Amino acid sequence: MKPEILVVDPWHPATIEALDREFVTHKLWLAADPKALLAACAERVRAIATSPFPRIDAALIDALPKLEIICSFGVGVDAIDLAAAKRRSIIVTNAPNAMNDCVADLTLGLIIAVSRRMCEGDRFVRAGQWPKGTLPMGRKVSGKRLGIIGMGRIGKVIARRAAAFDMAIAYHCRHRVSELPFTYYERLVDLARNSDFLVAILPGGKETLHLVDEEIMRALGPMGILINVARGSVVDEKALVKCLQEGALGGAALDVFEKEPNVPEALLAMDNVVLQPHIGSGTHETRAAMGQLAVDNLLAHFAGGPPITPAT
Repeated sequence: MKPEILVVDPWHPATIEALDREFVTHKLWLAADPKALLAACAERVRAIATSPFPRIDAALIDALPKLEIICSFGVGVDAIDLAAAKRRSIIVTNAPNAMNDCVADLTLGLIIAVSRRMCEGDRFVRAGQWPKGTLPMGRKVSGKRLGIIGMGRIGKVIARRAAAFDMAIAYHCRHRVSELPFTYYERLVDLARNSDFLVAILPGGKETLHLVDEEIMRALGPMGILINVARGSVVDEKALVKCLQEGALGGAALDVFEKEPNVPEALLAMDNVVLQPHIGSGTHETRAAMGQLAVDNLLAHFAGGPPITPAT
């Protein structure tokens, strides 16, 4: 008999097909009555397959008495109640390396887009404004100072990309990474003061909630640009809007928001802000790799082996 799993939300289509081949799948997001679906399959479900966004709370975990593993399609596990999973000795897995390149690529793209006014220039040409005048000049990217908040797997790949732009790279995280040649700042505010671009690429959750607050933004300054490719919760959006409106911060490029998919109206009206719909891993190649890793984690577990990429 194939193991039965609960698929919480839609994944990459090829991954859904693979899950359907290997397991009996119960697709929660398609259910007209999710509570009825859960009640009908709760005694048989042995795994949850989820993306990083739906809340996998203690109530859902406790509703599945045979649950053995929670498999996340992405890197972040801040939406999973890890304490509740630990109490039941439930394995949690994620996809820690599959998206490194694409998130790093997007980060450099955002830096260039906001600095060189690329999105604004696109709108300028489409609106027929070019014959009437010239777009205001942007700012150079090469040779600038890049500060990275979080020097994990993706942070290191971003640093390699930035080195090709002759950037001076510095970082802040819990501890100095001894093998890295970059400048380490123990205090985030000091990193911000010494950066032209400040990139947030660290986990979400209570410990990092509004880590990038008004003090950090003002330290980055009226010529500084904030890039968030981490979690929306990492940046205090109200403070961000305030600093941008006052000119205390030069610009921002955001792939994530506090209340996705809702974006503050004030940000929508700003030309010095580039906005993206959380697409850091949004390429066919990366989503396929993330999905295959999730399937492989489940297959390894149900074959009696250890998970490939345990998150806890």
